[in-house]
Amino acid sequence: MVKFIIKRLLYIVIAMYLIITATFFLMQLAPGSPFASERDLPPAIEEQLNAKYGLDNPWYIQYKDYLVDTITFDFGESMKYTGRSTNDIIAEGFPVSLALGLQAMILAIGLGILLGVVSALYHNKFADYAATIFAVLGISVPSFILAGLLQYYLSFKLGMFPVSGWKGFAYTILPSFAIAITHAGFIAKLTRSSMLEQNNSEYVKLARAKGLGKWTVVFKHTLRNALLPVVTYLGPLFAGVITGSFVIEQIFAVPGLGRHFVTSITNRDYTVIMGTTVFYSLILLFAVLIVDILYSVIDPRIKLKGAKK
Repeated sequence: MVKFIIKRLLYIVIAMYLIITATFFLMQLAPGSPFASERDLPPAIEEQLNAKYGLDNPWYIQYKDYLVDTITFDFGESMKYTGRSTNDIIAEGFPVSLALGLQAMILAIGLGILLGVVSALYHNKFADYAATIFAVLGISVPSFILAGLLQYYLSFKLGMFPVSGWKGFAYTILPSFAIAITHAGFIAKLTRSSMLEQNNSEYVKLARAKGLGKWTVVFKHTLRNALLPVVTYLGPLFAGVITGSFVIEQIFAVPGLGRHFVTSITNRDYTVIMGTTVFYSLILLFAVLIVDILYSVIDPRIKLKGAKK
């Protein structure tokens, strides 16, 4: 296990270097500058700003500075928000995005597994068809369209929830569901397929022959093995609910990091764009690592390649 984790950490370092390098050169290739939109900005002031942020240095000097700053987790000062560093923006926005993402993740996992289990237990019956329709609609309808529908019907028409903002638990419900529904659809399909496969296995037939009830067999036997494909999806799911809420945070005016990231792209705020990209990439890589470790915890028969016996 220790050998496996060390090896994966080395891969994470290599992947982060490639991501940092790719992010830097993509920003270099982008036309214009962060101050190009300031039409009334005198050329002398623009030159001073370029000098302040090192934009007038050769690309290799900028690249070296960017690598050093990233290694020390100092992503620099925002080019659009005077007196605010990228680290401050991340520290302020990420807890909000994390809270929203975790709530959406819990909803997606709980709802997806429940629908998948019900669909498999009542195969080719009404419950199966209803759960399948829900899953397909959840996968097919984009989250931003679902967000608009939730706002229109549940907020404007029925007045059940606030339209936007972040002032209490009630404000988290609609954005959480808007993010969770799509992922719940994927989890429901994965759980259903895996459950149907497990239901035809010999050990399940033996458990039923012993007279065990339908739900007893599910919780004691089939569900644990059926969750392995779902665990595989947890890494992308975690990254998706944390980083995939960019548009949702904009729609619901949630002051999370995703909203800052979208604004930084609009403002061409290079330091915030690059810092946020590196930060989210690090989260994704560690999420995948944790999922690989969970594999061996859920099913001891699975041995991690390179792990010590």
